[in-house]
Amino acid sequence: MANSAQSEQNFIGIDLCEPILRAAIVSGDGSVIERREAPLDRERVVQQVVQVVASLRDRAANVTTVGVAIPGLVNRFTDRVLASTELPATVREDLHSELMKATGLRFELENDANAAAYGEYKVGAGRGSRDMFYMSIGNGIGGAIIFDGKLWAGASGLAGEVGHITIDTEGIECICGNTGCLETVASAPNIVRRAQERLDRDSTSSLSRLAFNKEFTADDIAQEAKNDDDFSLMMIERTGKYIGTGVASVINLLNIECIVLGGGVMDAGELILEPIIQEAKRRAFQPCFEATRIVAATLGKDASAVGAALLARDAA
Repeated sequence: MANSAQSEQNFIGIDLCEPILRAAIVSGDGSVIERREAPLDRERVVQQVVQVVASLRDRAANVTTVGVAIPGLVNRFTDRVLASTELPATVREDLHSELMKATGLRFELENDANAAAYGEYKVGAGRGSRDMFYMSIGNGIGGAIIFDGKLWAGASGLAGEVGHITIDTEGIECICGNTGCLETVASAPNIVRRAQERLDRDSTSSLSRLAFNKEFTADDIAQEAKNDDDFSLMMIERTGKYIGTGVASVINLLNIECIVLGGGVMDAGELILEPIIQEAKRRAFQPCFEATRIVAATLGKDASAVGAALLARDAA
């Protein structure tokens, strides 16, 4: 049993973003008491969640509410998963009711970017802000808006889709059906695509260490950039400029107090944060830019699970 007092309320947060299911017990003040990780089984999500909830409840008392972060479109008003490329339709359809029926606990479902945003707002990089925009840059690009301490969901619960801001009108087709979205140039798979295309057509890039690794990832690009590989540094910088262009649009539209940048792509650290800030400064309306703090997220891989737990706490 964890050391928290028996009377203290604790909350479970679960992140269903492939390939890993991440779960945590979170105390009322946002501290992580214990974690669980396992490969996500897309076809047995309900059973897997039920098992991890039971395991975590053995480690801390007084858990009555679970928050689940979903990679996809979630309508919190109806507790429905509207779309998710990572969860089969047979799993999505009755996920909320199936989980409550199997555990006897109350469940709150939320989009994973919204959950991560709430975690960063409450106990991470956005702590102390009144208003905040969060951008998650990984295999996809998502966003979330917090006004006066509360997630702003929009008319149908889908606000914050910053990954589908148009960056390049002549760009490639996005999964959303538009062309040239931010996601098509700055998500992890598309950073790799752009790097591979550049390596194929530019003989001078053959000196990059990436040229000897045909199966490289966005993490590899970031690591080689940290090792001063010129080509990798250029790819990270250009990616930062694309993201900075999207950030400038957010700044101009919302005049927001704080922008927090999270997701795996931000593991490049200052190498990508600095070009983001500089491009946002160049493109944003200056009075708006000067009122905005742009920072890297601090919760790392815990963000969505912690945020989901805190959303469950505050929805009680």
